[in-house]
Amino acid sequence: MRSPPLSCHTGREIMVIPQHVAIILDGNGRWAKSKGMPRSYGHMKGAQNLEVICEDAWKIGIKYLTVYLFSMENWKRSPEEVDSLMKLFRRYTKTCIKTARDNDMKVRVLGDPSALEPDLQKSLVDLVESSKDNNGLNFQIAINYGSRDEIVRAIRRLAADCVDGKLAVSDITEECFSGYLDTAGVPDPDLLIRTSGELRLSNYLMWQLAYTEFYFTDVPWPDFTKEELLKAIEKYNMRDRRYGGA
Repeated sequence: MRSPPLSCHTGREIMVIPQHVAIILDGNGRWAKSKGMPRSYGHMKGAQNLEVICEDAWKIGIKYLTVYLFSMENWKRSPEEVDSLMKLFRRYTKTCIKTARDNDMKVRVLGDPSALEPDLQKSLVDLVESSKDNNGLNFQIAINYGSRDEIVRAIRRLAADCVDGKLAVSDITEECFSGYLDTAGVPDPDLLIRTSGELRLSNYLMWQLAYTEFYFTDVPWPDFTKEELLKAIEKYNMRDRRYGGA
């Protein structure tokens, strides 16, 4: 894919496109329940929609897309639902390898994969490795992820480097610390979208979202379309991003 423009003519107006969009994909289970279907059906439809939105995001001009697939707290769900999600992730990662190859998409995994089954860990490694040289959409998948856990893991690595003499305490800055996070080298999100009406961060990218614009919608993730994405970007364009300035 060729690199898209930084602005997009949507039929409404020319809009500035956020470089990095983060999404909390919420509402799959409730969407399925509203249709008399099991929660697993909602997760399956949500995964299918994610493939569509990845393509839409790149065509619109978004460079980085980060999505919250599975939080560390999601292990508290029923064993049946967790098992269903893990099976879905296995299928999705294999499909994503082909999607990344066909669309020149670079995939990165955020979170602690050690709690996942070995075969799923390997699939994620294969996905990242096979796409590392791609130049299209930078796609970050947060799986078994929690922001507090990410920060603690970063502190442990930073502290170990201090003990080993690789880093002086006086060298620790915000930029330095950011380099120990799972998102090292990725710009902070410009826009966070959460679907399905919830109004909280749910332990997601709390360091990275310090100056991010938030957009909440009642639309459940399986119904979230390119048009809904453009609505969020339209609202983003109405914000005055001063970063603490006057």
